[in-house]
Amino acid sequence: MKAVVNDTVLAEAPVEDLIKIEGNWYFPPSSVKSELLETSPTPYTCPWKGECQYFTVNAGGQRLQDRAWSYPTPYPTAFDRVGKDFSNYVAFWKEVEVVD
Repeated sequence: MKAVVNDTVLAEAPVEDLIKIEGNWYFPPSSVKSELLETSPTPYTCPWKGECQYFTVNAGGQRLQDRAWSYPTPYPTAFDRVGKDFSNYVAFWKEVEVVD
Protein backbone atom coordinates (compact mmCIF):
# COMPACT_ATOMS: atom_id res chain seq x y z
CA MET A 1 0.00 0.00 0.00
CA LYS A 2 1.11 3.56 -0.61
CA ALA A 3 0.33 6.98 0.82
CA VAL A 4 0.48 9.39 -2.12
CA VAL A 5 0.05 13.13 -2.81
CA ASN A 6 -0.20 13.70 -6.57
CA ASP A 7 2.74 11.60 -7.80
CA THR A 8 4.80 11.77 -4.61
CA VAL A 9 4.92 8.60 -2.49
CA LEU A 10 5.04 9.49 1.24
CA ALA A 11 5.01 5.92 2.55
CA GLU A 12 4.96 2.42 1.11
CA ALA A 13 4.63 -0.96 2.80
CA PRO A 14 2.90 -4.32 2.33
CA VAL A 15 -0.66 -4.27 3.67
CA GLU A 16 0.26 -6.90 6.29
CA ASP A 17 2.72 -4.40 7.84
CA LEU A 18 0.07 -1.69 8.22
CA ILE A 19 -2.36 -1.32 11.11
CA LYS A 20 -5.93 -0.11 10.59
CA ILE A 21 -7.30 1.98 13.44
CA GLU A 22 -10.68 3.70 13.28
CA GLY A 23 -10.73 3.49 9.48
CA ASN A 24 -7.21 4.93 9.00
CA TRP A 25 -4.21 2.99 7.72
CA TYR A 26 -1.10 3.47 9.88
CA PHE A 27 2.25 2.89 8.17
CA PRO A 28 5.28 1.53 10.04
CA PRO A 29 7.86 4.26 10.74
CA SER A 30 10.50 2.61 8.54
CA SER A 31 8.18 2.85 5.50
CA VAL A 32 7.62 6.61 5.77
CA LYS A 33 9.74 9.18 3.94
CA SER A 34 10.30 11.32 7.02
CA GLU A 35 12.12 13.99 4.99
CA LEU A 36 8.70 14.90 3.53
CA LEU A 37 7.15 15.44 6.97
CA GLU A 38 7.64 18.44 9.22
CA THR A 39 6.68 18.33 12.90
CA SER A 40 3.59 20.44 13.55
CA PRO A 41 2.88 22.28 16.82
CA THR A 42 -0.82 21.36 16.67
CA PRO A 43 -1.76 19.76 20.02
CA TYR A 44 -4.12 16.82 20.39
CA THR A 45 -4.58 14.01 22.88
CA CYS A 46 -6.85 11.09 22.03
CA PRO A 47 -8.78 9.83 25.07
CA TRP A 48 -7.75 6.22 24.44
CA LYS A 49 -4.61 6.38 22.24
CA GLY A 50 -2.73 9.18 24.00
CA GLU A 51 -0.77 12.24 22.89
CA CYS A 52 -0.69 12.74 19.13
CA GLN A 53 2.07 14.26 16.98
CA TYR A 54 0.85 15.96 13.82
CA PHE A 55 2.99 16.58 10.73
CA THR A 56 2.84 18.97 7.81
CA VAL A 57 3.32 17.14 4.51
CA ASN A 58 5.72 18.79 2.05
CA ALA A 59 5.30 17.08 -1.32
CA GLY A 60 4.70 17.89 -4.96
CA GLY A 61 5.16 21.59 -4.36
CA GLN A 62 2.42 21.57 -1.72
CA ARG A 63 2.59 22.22 2.00
CA LEU A 64 -0.33 20.41 3.64
CA GLN A 65 -0.77 21.28 7.32
CA ASP A 66 -1.55 18.42 9.73
CA ARG A 67 -2.20 15.81 7.03
CA ALA A 68 -0.19 13.14 8.85
CA TRP A 69 -0.04 12.06 12.48
CA SER A 70 1.36 9.46 14.82
CA TYR A 71 1.34 8.46 18.46
CA PRO A 72 4.96 8.39 19.71
CA THR A 73 4.05 6.94 23.11
CA PRO A 74 0.49 5.56 23.08
CA TYR A 75 -1.21 4.58 26.29
CA PRO A 76 -0.36 0.93 27.11
CA THR A 77 -4.08 0.08 27.22
CA ALA A 78 -4.35 1.17 23.55
CA PHE A 79 -2.13 -1.77 22.55
CA ASP A 80 -4.74 -4.16 23.97
CA ARG A 81 -7.50 -2.39 22.06
CA VAL A 82 -5.58 -2.34 18.75
CA GLY A 83 -3.93 -5.72 19.27
CA LYS A 84 -0.47 -4.42 18.43
CA ASP A 85 2.11 -1.78 19.35
CA PHE A 86 1.53 1.14 16.96
CA SER A 87 4.08 3.56 18.46
CA ASN A 88 5.32 6.02 15.82
CA TYR A 89 3.22 4.47 13.03
CA VAL A 90 2.02 7.26 10.71
CA ALA A 91 -1.48 7.83 9.31
CA PHE A 92 -2.55 10.29 6.61
CA TRP A 93 -5.75 12.08 5.58
CA LYS A 94 -7.50 14.50 3.21
CA GLU A 95 -5.37 15.13 0.10
CA VAL A 96 -3.15 12.16 0.89
CA GLU A 97 -4.56 9.04 -0.74
CA VAL A 98 -3.84 5.55 0.56
CA VAL A 99 -3.90 3.16 -2.41
CA ASP A 100 -2.97 -0.45 -3.22
